[in-house]
Amino acid sequence: MKVVLLPGDGIGPEVVAEAAKALVAAAPGVETAAQPIGGEALAATGEALPAVTLAACRAADGVLLGAVGSGDYSWTASNPEDGMFELRRALDVYANLRPFRDGEIDLLIVRELVGGMYFGDRGERPDGTVFDTCEYRPDQVDRLLRRGFELARSRHGRLTSVDKANVLATSRLWRERAIAMAASYPDVELDHLLVDTAAMRLVQAPADFDVIVTENTFGDILSDIAAALAGGLGVAASASLGDGGPGLFEPVHGTAPDIAGRGVANPTAAIRSVAMLLEYGLGMPAEAARLDAALDRALATVRTFDQGGVATTAEFGDAVVAALAEPLAAELADA
Repeated sequence: MKVVLLPGDGIGPEVVAEAAKALVAAAPGVETAAQPIGGEALAATGEALPAVTLAACRAADGVLLGAVGSGDYSWTASNPEDGMFELRRALDVYANLRPFRDGEIDLLIVRELVGGMYFGDRGERPDGTVFDTCEYRPDQVDRLLRRGFELARSRHGRLTSVDKANVLATSRLWRERAIAMAASYPDVELDHLLVDTAAMRLVQAPADFDVIVTENTFGDILSDIAAALAGGLGVAASASLGDGGPGLFEPVHGTAPDIAGRGVANPTAAIRSVAMLLEYGLGMPAEAARLDAALDRALATVRTFDQGGVATTAEFGDAVVAALAEPLAAELADA
């Protein structure tokens, strides 16, 4: 099994280093190799996603991305984030899975990742007007909804489709396709929420949700709300899956340039993303479960700065590796 590491920008290299340690400890046979993406790649090659990086990703069994982006929005022809969007499109990882668990919250957001406004036509007219176009084809909507129904069926059987059908034509298509597909899943309870109502309900009663399925922009925003409720962006992981080829696994947080290079970033989200990589990307559910259990044990005793503790990024990563080395009996006792 081969995994490509894309450290990226900001705190990306710091958290990916700890995630890679955890990956090797949990699955020693997995080979890893790093490739440039984002600002680093743009500065060195003029491309946010160099051809050599894309080729390596396509040939891999899984891809782990740290973070891509810059607080400088003065880029013209290209910017660091373009590398991430181009990679998502090239791998066609259309289904972004973002689980959130904390106390009574056990929520999974399934976000469409390669369509909508982030990938639509954009530009500027002679009068200075700028535009970003949101488009969805029925087949794009259907394949994401199908993922949502299947995942809800494997969990608690409740699926909430989030749209803005009272205003947007793309959302009306979304709701129509969801209603039509529901007939094939009689064991899944489907309901619909407008995105503004969904945001309010997430804050008021997050435990009421099981699986949320929604389009790209709405999913981006709702995921951050859910992350704030479940411990913050530092602990939020994600898996982006297609129908073939390698998956893309990454923490939900951004590059956090204000703390980059200080060794204080929380690597929990990156390590949790490795657990998702093991399960969904490499077909190693037992190893994924071991890593999740080890991470939970480390979280119970070691705190990084964002959680009120003093552990550095590397110290927390070491704690996870140490927990992985504990006897299997301890893991069974925690189960």
